Amino acid sequence: MLSAAPPVQNEAMAADLSAGDTGLGRAGPGERPETGEHVLFTADAPRIYTREQWKARSPRRAAKVIGRRPDHIVVHHTATPNSKDASRAHAFALSRLIQDIHMDRNRWDDAGQQLTISRGGIVMEGRNRSLKAIRNGGLAIGAQVLHHNEHTIGIENEGTYMKKAVPRRLWGSLVEVCVWLCRAYDLEPSKAIVGHRDYNRTACPGDVLYARLPALRRAVAKRLDGASGQSDNATGDDGILPILPPLDDLT
Repeated sequence: MLSAAPPVQNEAMAADLSAGDTGLGRAGPGERPETGEHVLFTADAPRIYTREQWKARSPRRAAKVIGRRPDHIVVHHTATPNSKDASRAHAFALSRLIQDIHMDRNRWDDAGQQLTISRGGIVMEGRNRSLKAIRNGGLAIGAQVLHHNEHTIGIENEGTYMKKAVPRRLWGSLVEVCVWLCRAYDLEPSKAIVGHRDYNRTACPGDVLYARLPALRRAVAKRLDGASGQSDNATGDDGILPILPPLDDLT
């Protein structure tokens, strides 16, 4: 999570960011601005954009990889503006922003989380060596949950979900990513999927997203069992996941 909280509240601290501070939506060198075109992530055919593709900086040192599976999947929100830009260029800029904050402000070796999902549902590798470690059944140790990094894997979800609803594309990818990780690590979603606040004193992943974790666990379990899971994935006409009470729109 990116936040303005002091260290006691949240390990992944950063200055509060306004929309003008993020640098999101600007194509990097050699990039072509996109208009929302991207490959949908599915657990059956996972499409994750690599660090090379989003033009990650070199880490200060390579992540330590351990040959055992994590026992929990930790859901975060980035606490950045709730952008309406679903493009790949925006998603790549988000990953660069997170890495810059984690390396330059937090003085970490690299981005803290192993995976990142944009509000457009685009899934990207975070900390170096994460994707290969997942495919091999191991864990590239991150810096996303204080005192619990050696047994957890973290997913950053773009946006701030204290009051706002979760976009349909982000939710769909989050369900599929959790299905993929539960398969890779032989995890039971009812026990494995948790929020950042379950470990540390923080508001992350926001009240709204945290309240939807039971629905996330159910949706993942249904996908693992081969059911459609539509009751937990249903969306309204505006593409926002319905929750009680109803909450706003994408902004």
